[in-house]
Amino acid sequence: MHQIVGFYFRVSFLNLPKGKDVDVQFQSVAGLDVQIEKESLKEGGENRFEHSLPGRRKYTTLTLKRGIISPKESGLTSWCQDAFQNMNIAPISTVNVELLNENQTVLMQWQLAHVWPVSWKVGELNAEKGEVLIETLELNYNYYNLVSVS
Repeated sequence: MHQIVGFYFRVSFLNLPKGKDVDVQFQSVAGLDVQIEKESLKEGGENRFEHSLPGRRKYTTLTLKRGIISPKESGLTSWCQDAFQNMNIAPISTVNVELLNENQTVLMQWQLAHVWPVSWKVGELNAEKGEVLIETLELNYNYYNLVSVS
């Protein structure tokens, strides 16, 4: 048994508006986090402690980073631009984050449901650095399912 590396991955957006769902190259993906909130229950006559019960699940935002791409070339950038400039929030039903091996075989897959943009940041413009301009997208999602892959 060997440990899986985290640098072979892809992100796919199903039914991205304008039919451009192929621009899926990202430098990094973060935010596949879930927590179960705790609810406290006080019991009458018991003053030493409160009971802790499991509550709802809470998911963080998905953060994607990549070199910036023109809205004319990128359905994802166009989708974000439409959301932030026109307040046309059109959630995407499914976004898949897939962890791959060196042969591009899917090892793990997270299916995120009801995804919409909450933040779109463009990196610093600096004449003293010869770096690729990075955009950071933060996407809200309702939940994810970890899909079993054979």
